Amino acid sequence: MLLNCDLGESFGAWTMGMDEQVMPYIDQANIACGFHAGDPMTMHKTVRLALAHGVTLGAHPAYPDLQGFGRRSIAVSTEEISALIRYQVGALSQIAASEGGALHYVKPHGALYNDMMRSEAILEAVLVAIQTSPQPLALMAMTTADNQPLKAACHQHGVALLLEAFADRAYDQNGYIVARNRPGAVHHDQQTIVEQARNLSAGKPIQTIDGASLHLEADTLCVHGDNADAVAAVKAIREALGARG
Repeated sequence: MLLNCDLGESFGAWTMGMDEQVMPYIDQANIACGFHAGDPMTMHKTVRLALAHGVTLGAHPAYPDLQGFGRRSIAVSTEEISALIRYQVGALSQIAASEGGALHYVKPHGALYNDMMRSEAILEAVLVAIQTSPQPLALMAMTTADNQPLKAACHQHGVALLLEAFADRAYDQNGYIVARNRPGAVHHDQQTIVEQARNLSAGKPIQTIDGASLHLEADTLCVHGDNADAVAAVKAIREALGARG
């Protein structure tokens, strides 16, 4: 099981996340492309850091929403969604190439990620942008209790799919992560996080927020490195799942 993390979210004089501390323990870096966080220098530094640790590079595009950190849905056309993804992926791809690296996948961020999972039209727009990329790119998307529609859409566009699960988030019975404003939506106890990571990695069921049993297919686990406790949890997950690579 691969571990991925959202990184490169600092902006100008503002530092966000503990990228240097978490990078040694992950396999995939989802790098902000400037629309919800990040800037050209931060993108360069994050790419450099990831390559130094042998971490796979991924683009983390978002709605143009710096103030809301990309967590607010924006009413734009599907054509514009494809364009804004191409814009962000193109920028990061060029930066990666300048550092001797290359992008391997795209993971939309925040509201765009959630909207993609609930709207066929938005998913289509995302896949069109990825499909027309000069280099082959996979889509990283949320696993649920029923992945067949997502798999079918990716197959139709010839885009490889990476199914993502979350070690520190609670799920509902349909396999969707619980909204952050609901009590218990985010796991804070390290033991609970590591146990959920172990079960997901082993293909075993996890417990939903309502106490039901849920089986999720997953290729990669999303972890976080925005504070010291989160980094400690990532280290514990890495130790529990085995050495990177």
